[in-house]
Amino acid sequence: MSTPFLILLAGVAAGALNAIGGGGTFVALPALVAAGMPPVLANAVSRIALAPAAVASAWVYRRDVIPVGPTSARALTAVSVLGSGVGAGLVLVLPAASFDAASPWLLAFATVTLASGRYVSRVVSRLLGRSVLMSSRAVLIAQFFLAVYGGYFGGAVGILTVAVWSIGLALDTAVSNPMRVTQLAAIFLTSSVLFLIASDALTAPLLLTAMLAGAVAGGFAGAYLARRFPAWLLRGVLLTTAVITTVLYFLRD
Repeated sequence: MSTPFLILLAGVAAGALNAIGGGGTFVALPALVAAGMPPVLANAVSRIALAPAAVASAWVYRRDVIPVGPTSARALTAVSVLGSGVGAGLVLVLPAASFDAASPWLLAFATVTLASGRYVSRVVSRLLGRSVLMSSRAVLIAQFFLAVYGGYFGGAVGILTVAVWSIGLALDTAVSNPMRVTQLAAIFLTSSVLFLIASDALTAPLLLTAMLAGAVAGGFAGAYLARRFPAWLLRGVLLTTAVITTVLYFLRD
């Protein structure tokens, strides 16, 4: 099969994964690198290609979005845009090696948190006498750093986001998924604008177009599918994705 067609299929898988539970970057980025693209360029191309897919998924979820704890959707989105801009700016001035080295450990932490998040939340809330452990300010501060990570690298930022919300706000995965997808769209769109301006992503128009088209199709399909998943199944898909992407990322070298 031709390389553009394989990239198209990778885009479908990445867009669907991001809509359902996260981890799409770990399909898109390796596929582009395997096609011969340098890693830094592949990072920019995958982010640009996945941004419209995230917007497509957010559009499907638009009627299901509820506020995250005490924080309004508008405030959370504004912080996501700001943090993503900072993270994407760091790509232009800092070497990727140091942050990339920390990414597997962040993913491992996110996976453990997702697996035990609701239990930890119940134990801590019982000890403190309240179910919501994070104030509105704490949620916004956490979201800013998540968005910085998302703007800089992007891998599994959705998984990390759900991990934080599950412990700090005792939110169920299915309930928080629409807001997660909305914030992912804000993060990816912001960083994509900067990458379009400052990177060489447009020097690979065929692969960029193939991945973008596949990701949009996968984003639509994945969002519609995820809305029909029972909560336990959505959580299972998310945990499975988290475990697989973490293991593969540790073994990638």
